Amino acid sequence: MIPKVKICCINSIEEAKTAIVYGASAIGLVGKMPSGPGVIPDKLIHDIAKQVPHTIDTFLLTSETSTEGIIRHHHKTQTNTIQIVDRLIEGSYDQLRQALPGVKLVQVVHVLDENSVSDAIDISPLVDGLLLDSGNPNLQIKELGGTGRVHNWKLSKKIRDRVNVQVFLAGGLNPENVRQAYKEVEPYGIDVCSGVRTSGYLDLLKLEKFFDSLKLYNTTD
Repeated sequence: MIPKVKICCINSIEEAKTAIVYGASAIGLVGKMPSGPGVIPDKLIHDIAKQVPHTIDTFLLTSETSTEGIIRHHHKTQTNTIQIVDRLIEGSYDQLRQALPGVKLVQVVHVLDENSVSDAIDISPLVDGLLLDSGNPNLQIKELGGTGRVHNWKLSKKIRDRVNVQVFLAGGLNPENVRQAYKEVEPYGIDVCSGVRTSGYLDLLKLEKFFDSLKLYNTTD
């Protein structure tokens, strides 16, 4: 089996349908961010989420750092999954679960160093999944995703081996490196945004090559 694939930065119902036709089992819908690509209005996130099949995971990417803010954001969008791209500062994951029953919680961990490994291990029992990305929330203007950079996959592998929740690998993945990334980390899922786009829009050739690379891994490695 090839890993689950989440195509992020979806910006229209048409893009969502295209991603699904090519093999995506999840789509990422980006809310307001301090930086990075793919941001769309909450109303459009809501409309896209309601148009795709129920079998597809719809991820709301939220930069809110409080439970109240995350809950308000979700109420506007009604996705079946929330991807928390920054640290949860106010409130708790339990409060989110109580307020949003049935909605999956995926916490992003920006893989910078060994501290990121410890953070991921500590958070993992509280959420449904982790997404390992290459941002940097410590900068003055936070990078919370969409950087197009590859991080240290050895650190991601450490996290993958030591947690008991679904792990998605993100960060600079493209048709040329996704096979090697999957081989080294063996995540549950793969997340990609810019690696399958040209000038900000989904590139059908890149999409095809991306999925072909994963299928090739499945048959030859």
